[in-house]
Amino acid sequence: MKVLLDTCPSPNAKTELESAGHDVVWAGDWREDPGDVVLLNLARREGRALITLVKDFGELGVLRGLTHSGLVRLVNFRAAEQGLVCLQILTKHASELTQGAIITAEPGRIRIRQP
Repeated sequence: MKVLLDTCPSPNAKTELESAGHDVVWAGDWREDPGDVVLLNLARREGRALITLVKDFGELGVLRGLTHSGLVRLVNFRAAEQGLVCLQILTKHASELTQGAIITAEPGRIRIRQP
């Protein structure tokens, strides 16, 4: 699956996702953070699910109605856990993400908002 990691997830998440065969771009590799709207639009244009730790992207998708190629928000996971959690979500919920779902994952709970 094609994924864009926001700057806040651990770079280890990128490594783990790539090792599992995912096409991953991590915004932390860029010189500057281009901002949430630019990241969301880039992910949409490239058909990438966007993974982040902040709720702003969900608000952009829901409240402002910006289109996207699926969003994943990780809540309260340690950096060492983020890659594994991302792998589990991409494995179990790829079809929902490609349809534009917003997934919020926290320890012991996953919420999926369908488009």
